[in-house]
Amino acid sequence: MIAPIRTPFDPPEMGEVVEIAAGVLWTRMPLPIPLAHVNCYLFDEGDGWTLVDTGVDTAKTRRLWQGLIDGALRGKPIHRVIATHHHLDHIGLAGWFMSEHGAGLTTTRTAYLMARMLQLDVQEAPTPEMCAFWRSCGMASEVYDKRLNERPFNTADAVTPIPLGYTRLREGDEIEIGGRIWDVRCGNGHAPEHATFWSREGDLVIGGDQLLGAISPNLGASATEPLADPVGEWITSCESFVPHARDSHLVMTGHKLPYTGLPARMRQLLDNHHHALARLIETLKDPHTACECFDALFRRKIKEGEYGLAMVEAMAHCRHLEAQGLAIGHLREDGAILWQAKAE
Repeated sequence: MIAPIRTPFDPPEMGEVVEIAAGVLWTRMPLPIPLAHVNCYLFDEGDGWTLVDTGVDTAKTRRLWQGLIDGALRGKPIHRVIATHHHLDHIGLAGWFMSEHGAGLTTTRTAYLMARMLQLDVQEAPTPEMCAFWRSCGMASEVYDKRLNERPFNTADAVTPIPLGYTRLREGDEIEIGGRIWDVRCGNGHAPEHATFWSREGDLVIGGDQLLGAISPNLGASATEPLADPVGEWITSCESFVPHARDSHLVMTGHKLPYTGLPARMRQLLDNHHHALARLIETLKDPHTACECFDALFRRKIKEGEYGLAMVEAMAHCRHLEAQGLAIGHLREDGAILWQAKAE
């Protein structure tokens, strides 16, 4: 019988810590988005610490980290930063720890290259590719017009410059963190080559955003790779993790609460997306743009601050149906793609 999902720890206050296993500290750092926080984990290495994921680069986050180093971390330095993936809330301060604290960076090749590329790619106005992608999704005209006259958010706004040089993680690697040996297993969909870590001698899993507990990770298409199928990649990744999941695993997640009951959560994550795809196929019996599919996919009102994430996820689900041969898209005169389910 599969054990239920449980959350055995209450969260720490921002910039404080909770010990969740011997030599393993959990802290939270603030995010300027509705999600509000990212989880970061510290592993005692004796003469210093390994930090998994960092938070974004803001003056407040730097102050919180310095307070931790001087306080709960007992003045011991952070020698190594491990980034589970390239997203700015997970790698945003890696460059600061490298440049100012002498830490080394360990991550996958894709995460390192994408983070560094995005940090260097600063746009002062929307590019033609961005605008074409927004139109292809059927972005609401009032949202589109507003974005045309705004400076786009740039990764560099929240990520410290990342120096040259890192240690590469690969699928199937083993790595020592905090005196434990861990197997590296990589997933895709939310982020390419997202690293997860599974302890061999115990019941700890570092899941990042690949194995979230209370929410599903955003699976978004983008102007960078508009024909991608992140939903399909993520489903394949989840299926590859299922044989390794145990009820007793404590999963250290990138957001929300660490939890046990990973087999139940894996089934829940997969079922949620299969059900969403079934609702989407039903909706696409009539032609819709991706942005006209919000109700079918999310079953709630999408707020202004969520619009971009909802849009890229809706497009990704349409692309997955296309990749499965279940839907086809037709380009409308205004640049929007009208999606329709194929007849059985």
